[in-house]
Order: sequence, then structure tokens, then C-alpha cells
Amino acid sequence: MLYNVLRPLADQFILFNLVRYITFRAGAACLTALVVSFILGPPVIRWLRSVQRQGQPIREDGPARHLIEKKGTPTMGGLLILFALTISTLLWVDLRNGYVWATLFVTLGYGALGFADDFLKLSKHNTRGVPGRVKLIVQAVIGLIAAVWITMLARGPLGTAVTIPVFKEVAIQLGWFFPVFGMLVMMGASNAVNLTDGLDGLAIVPTMITAGVFTLIAYLVGNRIFADYLQLNAVVGAGELAVFCAALIGAGMGFLWFNAPPAKVFMGDIGALSLGGALGAVAIATKHEIVLMIVGGLFVVETVSVIIQVFWYKRTGHRVFLMAPLHHHFEKKGWAEPTIVIRFWIISMILALVGLATLKIR
Repeated sequence: MLYNVLRPLADQFILFNLVRYITFRAGAACLTALVVSFILGPPVIRWLRSVQRQGQPIREDGPARHLIEKKGTPTMGGLLILFALTISTLLWVDLRNGYVWATLFVTLGYGALGFADDFLKLSKHNTRGVPGRVKLIVQAVIGLIAAVWITMLARGPLGTAVTIPVFKEVAIQLGWFFPVFGMLVMMGASNAVNLTDGLDGLAIVPTMITAGVFTLIAYLVGNRIFADYLQLNAVVGAGELAVFCAALIGAGMGFLWFNAPPAKVFMGDIGALSLGGALGAVAIATKHEIVLMIVGGLFVVETVSVIIQVFWYKRTGHRVFLMAPLHHHFEKKGWAEPTIVIRFWIISMILALVGLATLKIR
């Protein structure tokens, strides 16, 4: 909004020239989201405690300490993230940019689904929320609409192609199937982040790390000079997503302030589903879907651990892991929660560096 209001006045007031630069607005968006989180955090958490009383339902088959240490902690802290992210994005982004609106559509749409899921869990006092099939259908509809939207914005052959990291001239043309592929990317990213969200700070930091990588990617592919120099596929207009990703980082840092062990509030599905969907939408818009799988490799591993566990148990009646997702397996082995969380953060940072390397290795 400030860009659209102040940009026309730049000739009269030279200071307003700053809003022309995505780098300035990205930094401002990050800081704005952080401040909004700090301001809204305490009252939002107090409100969540007053309406939930018993806090988030805890799985009875999970680690025993969760029933003691985490009982009574309110959930749906993702509301704080969405408030800060949305306010900051709308304040600093170019409101004429379609990529931002498509990404916000996915973020808030998946957030609404997560809200319904969390609400049902709290009202029924168990861990069952929206039925799995219903959840997947809603995710698919939202994801497909957004994928078609992004494809129409991209135009040309690149809009329906999947680029391959490292190989600069390789692009797999999917044609009409691309929106389905994009839908699956958003659904997969959304559910992967949701599965990872199980320990204090475990999901939000890798999400911020991934968002940081895509802040840079969005800026580079949106700038034809940098894109040509690095031999990336330029995507006109995608640079504004750097502002969105920076706002996500700021909102994530603000949430982590309250989610750091011992957590005062949990993210809930409203946060995990929306953040994963947002990362998927940004990856599709910037044509770096496969890089998302690398940078967000921690989310992929957590998801694969669940798939393996379910498949093998149904086939043999035995479990591969003591408990899935993978972080619970290490809890069952006796690892301390901070040890698991910090080591997973380190893995996420390493994967982020690998993903960034693909931008230069061509």
C-alpha cells in the first residue's frame, strides 16, 4: 500500500524514492511483521488461553513427557503469524502484483482450513480435526485455483514448465498438467510443514530459513539483469514475492519469541498448513519447485518417515521407527527436545546452503 501511495510522490519528496527498491521494502516488511508480532503476541496468547483453557489436545500415544510438559499450552498461535504476515505484506508490497495476491490466497485459504481443523480438535477435546479426505479436497481446490492463477500470470512456455536446478537449459514442459503439478507442490509443502510441527520451535525456524532462501531467489528471478547473469529463468513481477517472504521471516521471528522452549503457544494447523502452502506457492511462481524440495529437505524427510511408517506397518504389522514423524522417533530414543530441535535446525541450514549453491552452479 505504501508503495502505491508514495511512489507517485517520489519526484516531489526524494526520500520516497526508497519505496522503489524491493530490498528496502523487504527489510521494512520484515521489521514491520516482527514489531506487529511483538505488539499482538501477549494479548493474542492471553485470549487463546482464556478460550481454550485445557490447551492443545495431546496425543496419548506420543512421548509421555508431552502429557506433563505441554499440557495446557494453547494452540492456534499461527493466528499471530498470519496477522503479522498479512498486515506487513499489504503495507509494503505493490498491490498491483498478481503473484502476491495468488500467494496470499493460498496462505489465507490454507490458514482458514487449519483454523477449522484446530477448532474441531479443541471443541471435541481430541486430536481428530477435519477428516483427512475433506482436508485434502479443500487443499486441492485452493491449490489448483492458485496454480492456474500463477500459470496465467507467467504466460508463455515458461509458465507451464518445470526447471531443473544446475542444468540451465533444461525445462520439462508439462502443458495443461502444470496446474495439477503446482497443486501437488502446495499440498505437499503444506502437509510437510504440518507434520514437522511437533516440538517447540522445530517447524518455524526451518520455515524461516526456507523463506530466506526464497527471498533471494524471488529477488533474483524478478530482476532480469541478475537473472541473465546467473543464467536463471527471469519471471517478470516475481520480485515482489521477496517482500512477502521477508514479511514471513519477520512474522516467524516474532512467533518464535513466544514459541521458544518452553513454548507459551503452539503454532497449530492454522500456522503450519498456511506457511507450507505459502512456500509452495512462492516456489511455483519463481519456477524453483525442485529447489524447494532441497532447501525444505527436512520437511521432506519428516513426511517420508510417516509414509514409510504407515506403509510398512500396514504391510507387516511392524514399525520401522519407534514413532513417526521422525522427531518423535528420537524423542522415544531418549534425546532431549532442545537437542533434536537444534540439530534439525542445523540440517535445515545445511540444506539451505545446498539449495543456494544451485543458483551459481550452472
